[in-house]
Amino acid sequence: MHPNKAFRFDNDAAMLDWAVARGFAHILAATTDGPMVAHAPIVPAGDKAVRFHLARANRLVPLLDGARVILSIAGPDGYVTPNWYADPVQQVPTWNYVAVEIEGTAHAIDEDALIALLDTLAAIHEPRVIPDNVWTRAKMDDARFRAMLRAIIGFEVTIEAVRGTNKLGQNKGEADRAGTIGGLARAGNNALADLMRTI
Repeated sequence: MHPNKAFRFDNDAAMLDWAVARGFAHILAATTDGPMVAHAPIVPAGDKAVRFHLARANRLVPLLDGARVILSIAGPDGYVTPNWYADPVQQVPTWNYVAVEIEGTAHAIDEDALIALLDTLAAIHEPRVIPDNVWTRAKMDDARFRAMLRAIIGFEVTIEAVRGTNKLGQNKGEADRAGTIGGLARAGNNALADLMRTI
C-alpha cells in the first residue's frame, strides 16, 4: 500500500465495507508450485471474515485449504498527467487509485455455507443491476442448482490484516484537483473523477 498517510482509509471497517461493496477480488497465494492467483466475488462473513467461491477445476483450489492468502480488491484507477495541474512544469505524472488488501488464512466451507454465500452474493448485487426483478435461488430448479453446486467450492478467509490506499489527490491543492477531475472526465474516466469529487 502507498506509504503516504494522506491516502489511508479512516479505519478497517471502512476498508472492509468498501471491499465488499466493490465485491471482486484477486486471490493471491504462495504455493509449493509457485505464486498463484485466482479471481472471485467476495461476500462478508461476520466482522472478521470474507467468503468466496471458485470452480473446483481451478488449479489453486487443491492448495487453498489452510493457505495464507491476500485478497486484492481494486477500484477505479487512472493515469494523471501533469498537464491537468495549475503549474505542470513543477509536477510529474502519477496514478490515482483505490485498493484494499485483505490478508488471512483460507479454509474450505461446507455445502450449507456455500449456499449461504451464493444467496448473500445475489442479495447484495441483484438490487444494483435489476431492482425490480431480482434473481433468487427460488427461481431456479432445485435439481439443476444442486448439479451446478457440485462444480464449485467455497472458502472463508479469517481476516488477520486489512490495508488500503485511497489515493485521490488529497496531497494536491484545489486547482490541481479541479484540473485532474476535469481531465479525467474529458478522458472518459468518470468513475475516478466522481470518486475524487467525494474527497
